[in-house]
Amino acid sequence: MARKTPAVIIVGGGLAGLTCAVKLHEAEVPFLLLEASDRVGGRVASDRYENFILDRGFQVLLTAYPEAKQMLDYGKLGLHSFYPGALVYKGGKLHKLADPFRHPIDAISSAFSPIGSFADKIQVGKLRQLLSSTSLEQIFAKPETTTEKALLDHGFSPLMIDCFFRPFLGGIFLDRKLTTSSRMFDFVFRMFAEGDTALPARGMAAIPDQLLSRLPAASVRTKAHVRNVQEGFVILDDGDTMAAPVVVVATEGPEAARLLGEEVQLTPARSVVCTYFSAQKPPFEEPILVLNGEGTGCVNNVCVPSNVSRSYAPEGQHLVSVSVLGNRDEDEDREIDEEIRKDLKPWFGAQVESWRYLKTYKIKYALPDQSPPQLATPQRPVKLKPGIYLCGDHRDNASINGAMASGRRTAEAVLKEFKTEDKVG
Repeated sequence: MARKTPAVIIVGGGLAGLTCAVKLHEAEVPFLLLEASDRVGGRVASDRYENFILDRGFQVLLTAYPEAKQMLDYGKLGLHSFYPGALVYKGGKLHKLADPFRHPIDAISSAFSPIGSFADKIQVGKLRQLLSSTSLEQIFAKPETTTEKALLDHGFSPLMIDCFFRPFLGGIFLDRKLTTSSRMFDFVFRMFAEGDTALPARGMAAIPDQLLSRLPAASVRTKAHVRNVQEGFVILDDGDTMAAPVVVVATEGPEAARLLGEEVQLTPARSVVCTYFSAQKPPFEEPILVLNGEGTGCVNNVCVPSNVSRSYAPEGQHLVSVSVLGNRDEDEDREIDEEIRKDLKPWFGAQVESWRYLKTYKIKYALPDQSPPQLATPQRPVKLKPGIYLCGDHRDNASINGAMASGRRTAEAVLKEFKTEDKVG
């Protein structure tokens, strides 16, 4: 549909903005997406570095996400799955915890490991069955408390919570204290139970790249930083003014607050540091996540992405990813490197000294805080005022699914407004 001005300007090319754009394009509504950086994807990003694929922060795709299943072609992503379970470092050893429904033999052998009691392992199965029979609408309507309290209420022992759930969920929510909403825990637990945990062969950036491939090239502009948003137009840093009947702000929470002011309630951020190493030999062979069950030191979890998808590392080398929770902006990369090696030497032995340091990502705004009452309203309104819409994971929940859902909801609201007011012809 040719016209001199777009019907919608989308500010921000993360998953929410891209999803909104795809839905508008499918409805033949002309739009212009403006992305401040040199690429789309927002926080879902990957870099090519010395023939390694480095995701900007340890990220995974849960294939059960309903929005992702609707929006993405999994076959074209070339997904490779993690082992459904984890290795937990505790008491000087690595102990395997397996999904009893997918690996019953492994689960039996690990039933009496020191990571929680036998009753804890039984409770995992009971909780899985309970949540599988609960709709997502019911999950987000349940009374809200913290994840820690929910786990205690479900009957898990403090040992199981400390050794497994704190590092496992801490790596997902970036919150080892487990103050994240119980609604978010129930949702994520169900997603893990219903599908695979996977990495695309070309890195996590393949997800936004696939969405971008569905859009007209002329409808997306990168390196276009928006200075100001007003009803009916936006102003770029270079002074250029662009007009449209509708403006959708699809940025991270802090940037949305800058553009829209008091219209946006800014929530605290969760921060993480991800450091990558090259190893001649992987510290473990399985495509599995390794968790810090001791609760000491800086490391929360370790992964070898090249064990999951060989494309993450060049031939003859392996990629090791280490996650450290919290904001470490004031620490030098060298200091973090040394601290990680010191922590991991008891886990994997002297080999950690031979790992070659690659790169560190300090991600100050990795996720919006999801502590109660942040999800008291699971889906916040996407229309702020006439002609101004807002989407992003801070409007739904802090996940790939939440970002996509917010983008879809916004597109649907815009299309409804156009239909009502006949703004697009």
